Amino acid sequence: MLFFALHGERFDGNRFAARALEAGAAYAVVDDPSVVNGHRYILVEDTLTALQDLAAYHRRQLKCPVIAVCGSNGKTTTKELIHAVLSTRYKVFATRGNLNNHIGTPLSLLSVEPDTDIAVIEIGANHLGETAALCRIAAPDSGLITNNGKDHLEGYGSIENVRLANGELYTWLRENGGMAFLNTDEFDLVEMAEGLRVYTYGEGTENNVSGREVPGGNTLTVACSRPAIEIKTQLFGSYNLGNVLAAVAVGRNFEVPAEAIAAAIEAYVPSSNRSRIIQTGEMTLVMDCYNANPASMEAALRSFAVSGEAPRMVILGDMLELGSYSHDEHYQMLNLAEDLGFDRVVLVGPEFQNAGKEFPFENYSNAGEAAMHIRKEDLSGWQVLLKGSRGIALEKIVTDWIS
Repeated sequence: MLFFALHGERFDGNRFAARALEAGAAYAVVDDPSVVNGHRYILVEDTLTALQDLAAYHRRQLKCPVIAVCGSNGKTTTKELIHAVLSTRYKVFATRGNLNNHIGTPLSLLSVEPDTDIAVIEIGANHLGETAALCRIAAPDSGLITNNGKDHLEGYGSIENVRLANGELYTWLRENGGMAFLNTDEFDLVEMAEGLRVYTYGEGTENNVSGREVPGGNTLTVACSRPAIEIKTQLFGSYNLGNVLAAVAVGRNFEVPAEAIAAAIEAYVPSSNRSRIIQTGEMTLVMDCYNANPASMEAALRSFAVSGEAPRMVILGDMLELGSYSHDEHYQMLNLAEDLGFDRVVLVGPEFQNAGKEFPFENYSNAGEAAMHIRKEDLSGWQVLLKGSRGIALEKIVTDWIS
């Protein structure tokens, strides 16, 4: 085991190198000469660069194909669905959790064992050039962009830069003879993929894989005509249609039988409060509060608005990392919530509090404050959607209900 002494604004891993060696690390990779004390220290110019270079070298030794998954919304769910489908036939490695950034991606690649059949690597970024850099490390043979949305606007600066950043995956594939799994329902992706070899999926029957949502119920049911299967998922919301079809498309490209694809997706239970439905007593909770940006929140609200006859309450937490766009985006979301006519709207966080002063909605400064009020109530028969950024921790509100 190697210890890499990474460092940032508030920590310096070099200070822990000796302790790591005592705890069992074989070597410590450091970039501070003053901590070197023996032959088990490897001194490099920059430990992060060394980690990334080692991951890139390891990737070039692997014989398995690498599939990259990036985009604004649905990356992790899509990655996990693809992993579930491919694992019915192959030994598959997939990025654990959301270890998808400039540190997480190298760590993920270094975890891929030599006898792996297929690796599915999630790539996340928050500024221009980062996806390109991670592609140079991961060297994907194929990949997909889930969509382009208003995520990480604080870092990107504009929606156009979001498209350019996600498009860096297509650039890599185009320049290196790779293939893109392309959602033709995302029209900007179709335009961006010009000149690429593609395997298509979407609602249109002209695609390699086509499918549509089957109305009815809270969970998403997808009918695919190519191949002819019906998939009853455990996912909430029509916005997951593209994620499911992506997994079907990847599975069919790698010759996984249609029946195995359907069984794998039907068995998949969303994790980390992503589009997860929980029945607790006579109340239905839709937990979609691992992450949030304007596109994903709008999609969740629109899906929830047509989810059933029961009274509906939405608990909305702030959308983080929107920078100068924050006030306008939160205000627009409140307009939408009002237009959709929910029976009750609860706002959590300072951004929604600030933007929601003229709306007749409850608002709380944080999840703890909201929990003290809401958990005392009898909400039998209600459907409740929780949607917000992970930093708001909306799950605190319902801890007692689902424990």
